[in-house]
Amino acid sequence: MLRTLAVTQNGKLLENISLQNLTGPDIKWFWVDFDCPSPDEVELLDSYFHFHPLAIEDCMHLLQRPKIDHYDETHFFVIHSLHPETLKAEEIDFFLGPRGIVTFHLAPSLEIEEVWKQFQEAAIYQEKDHNYVAYSLLDKLVDTYFPILYRIEDELNELESEGEVNVDIQSMTEQVYDIRAELLRLRRTVIPTRDLLYRILSSDKIPGVKEQHAYFADIHDHLLKLTEMIESNREMTADLRDSYDSLRSNRMNAIMKTLTVITTIFMPLTFIAGIYGMNFEYMPELHTHWGYYGVMGVMLAVGFGMYFWFKRKGWFD
Repeated sequence: MLRTLAVTQNGKLLENISLQNLTGPDIKWFWVDFDCPSPDEVELLDSYFHFHPLAIEDCMHLLQRPKIDHYDETHFFVIHSLHPETLKAEEIDFFLGPRGIVTFHLAPSLEIEEVWKQFQEAAIYQEKDHNYVAYSLLDKLVDTYFPILYRIEDELNELESEGEVNVDIQSMTEQVYDIRAELLRLRRTVIPTRDLLYRILSSDKIPGVKEQHAYFADIHDHLLKLTEMIESNREMTADLRDSYDSLRSNRMNAIMKTLTVITTIFMPLTFIAGIYGMNFEYMPELHTHWGYYGVMGVMLAVGFGMYFWFKRKGWFD
């Protein structure tokens, strides 16, 4: 689907006008959105807008890293939208030119839809231009990262509190590794986006950014905060993982100690049983009337004696 917004020189908003009318002298700036475009609509990127072939290729080959490329007066952006539950990244591309912005996405985007409605319903289009649309898209996308990270932090805090009483270390370890995987997916989007904003702020090739430097700087600050939170949570998961590994090792050591003690107790008993299991004819104890009971008594005495001695030493604690 292809849709358009245009603002005239006298501040009037025009919706869904044809592409040919976007270049008229009475048009101040425009926004064209390629929402899940058809193959014929994709061809317009080249045949009508004459965007650079490399940028068009990046639009069609998913999933590109968040970045910015400069082509003469047109600037090509790649940004990512994240699903709040699965953290699956969806690519959103847009071309920022001197008179308008063109957004391109192969999947529906809630962020673009919200910004689109914002410019439809509010009167900000009279005071702002297409550069502000670019800022709004970036700001909306970055804002969606915070709830994801807050959810992960809540899960980590819950794991930390449950670790004091929960004995299912295996399940908790698996949850920690799942959270680390989510943080890694989030990091793969946040870090490149942070670098993208830094390049925008440091570049002199985008005239509209200078006028709205404070807005883009605010997004960069948010991304710095996100980066710090991600790294802090990764360190926390590493600490939890090490703690669970230590608990597992301690439990294994306790089990091995108990088995070793039991084995040690039965060693002399096995030795005695082995001696009297030898088939020699002349063994004095074999012909003693109370020999069997005597040997069993000695074995019981040795077993219980070693057990109480080990228990006194605290080896069963």
